[in-house]
Amino acid sequence: MENYRGVIIEESLENKEVLKKVQILETKISIVSEKHKTPWIKQWTLHTVLIPENEAENIAKELSVSLDTEHNWYADYRSKTHHYIIFRDKVFYINRKSIEEYNKAKEYGLSLGIPEYQVDFHPDVKEWEKE
Repeated sequence: MENYRGVIIEESLENKEVLKKVQILETKISIVSEKHKTPWIKQWTLHTVLIPENEAENIAKELSVSLDTEHNWYADYRSKTHHYIIFRDKVFYINRKSIEEYNKAKEYGLSLGIPEYQVDFHPDVKEWEKE
């Protein structure tokens, strides 16, 4: 069984109950700057999470209804082969070898007004991708 790893920003959640259902490996606080484009909050609490494969789909569904209804956010986590990208009421389950699938998720995020640098989930972008 393969685990999924990713980041959930606590401030993106209207309902934080889902955080009790994931293993939090690390938490970092990022003070909000102009670049974050989230002036309604003072910080981002970034939880690096580990999710077992057999729970990944259910957690994705729960996240999609737990995200903020007032502002557009996403959460994501990935395994070696697949990547969940979760928006409010929409979940993308992506084969990590498919640029087309990544492009659809990115276009959707941009259509919500999420800044381009934040929808940087293409496989060649993230540093921790090199694990």
